[in-house]
Amino acid sequence: MEGWRIDLNNYNGIKDFKIDIPDSVKLIIDVLEKNGYEAFAVGGCVRDTILNRKPQDWDITTSALPNQVKELFNRTIDTGIEHGTVTVMMKRVGYEVTTYRIDGEYNDSRHPDSVEFTVNLIEDLKRRDFTINAMAYNPNVGLVDAFGGIDDIKHKVIRCVGLAEERFTEDALRILRAVRFSAQLGFDIEEDTMLAIKKLASTLEKISAERIHVELEKLILSSHPDKLITAYNAGITRIVLPEFDRIMECQQNTPYHMYNVGEHTIKVMENVPATKEMRWAALLHDMGKPDSLTYDKKIPGKTHFYGHAHMGAKMVSPILRRLRLDNKTIKTVTRLVECHDDRPVSDGRTPKKVRESVNKIGKDIYPMYLQLTYGDFQGKSSYGKEKGFDDYLYVKEQFEYIMDNNICTSVEELNISGGDLINAGCQKGEIIGKILNNLLSKVIDNPDLNKKDTLLDIAKTMF
Repeated sequence: MEGWRIDLNNYNGIKDFKIDIPDSVKLIIDVLEKNGYEAFAVGGCVRDTILNRKPQDWDITTSALPNQVKELFNRTIDTGIEHGTVTVMMKRVGYEVTTYRIDGEYNDSRHPDSVEFTVNLIEDLKRRDFTINAMAYNPNVGLVDAFGGIDDIKHKVIRCVGLAEERFTEDALRILRAVRFSAQLGFDIEEDTMLAIKKLASTLEKISAERIHVELEKLILSSHPDKLITAYNAGITRIVLPEFDRIMECQQNTPYHMYNVGEHTIKVMENVPATKEMRWAALLHDMGKPDSLTYDKKIPGKTHFYGHAHMGAKMVSPILRRLRLDNKTIKTVTRLVECHDDRPVSDGRTPKKVRESVNKIGKDIYPMYLQLTYGDFQGKSSYGKEKGFDDYLYVKEQFEYIMDNNICTSVEELNISGGDLINAGCQKGEIIGKILNNLLSKVIDNPDLNKKDTLLDIAKTMF
């Protein structure tokens, strides 16, 4: 294998197709070429640049063997040298440089049993998942597009390289990745590719929860979270998120709703910010509805979902732990699901009711609660939107007033402490907490009472 040398005339590159690549990438390619090797920017960075998206990272593929790459650069890291990958450090930024390779058999639907290095770029591109990810670029050669990636970008299509069943059999995660790319780019999945997805969706059972989590989260954070319905129709969610199948099959026969629970959930996701906490909360907010479903005794067919928020909150932790999310996110999402159906002024608008709501939910997540409430309204019928939207605006306005004026809504914000009570003659013990909670109740009734001397005077009547 030693002595692989450059022959860029091997490839019918589109020479007038120019893309901007970072100076560091140009330098790496230039160094490799000057030493007799081929080198190309490859994969997602090429795709994203063509789409006018900022690449998250730049990967380089080369005819040079890993040890040859290491000899040419001062700072390298053996990130995956057994698979041909060396990370070249340039100005504190790492660039993965990988030798052209042919993957062996995939007997576990996850990883190749072996890797064989090759001297041919096309052989390397042939093993990649989708045509839009199988393009390579070299400033001298231009764009190498052996599998129609440019056409698929023009037609906004996700298509496997070669035979779709073979690509998905090699790595079952590609099944979910296809939908994820569809969601991120707003592309449709090509017919044969979709047929293979439906046929092989069950093989996702072989994929680790960590890898599923990464792809699923990218999907729900995308500009098209509605593609989750594509995953449902293809049988993917039955494997990776069976709870979603249940809400897609749960009807809502009420004047407030015009969608089933799953379709409503998608509308909510589309109308909340694309942050991890908000999108997971939107996705899970109504997961308790199938288990809380009851039918009205007076109106035939009318449904009710009493207690669904509480039931849903109990489901959050098992679901997100199964998908290997972090504890902080799990805690926040659980709180949001638990409180999402709270309507503090549904029976009358008063500032006190909003203060009570902020006390119950917490100032830290109240902005997210409001965002989730807004998204929830947007996913309802016209009647459902109108019925509570003015109340939502009132609550939002009152919360902003609370924050702008530092109005107390928690024990921690009282201008008196347990130590103050003890110094004033109160006995130590449980009575301290009871008095502070009683004082908070009075302050929520009348925020002007939150003065130390005033609170001490009131507290002394409780000793």
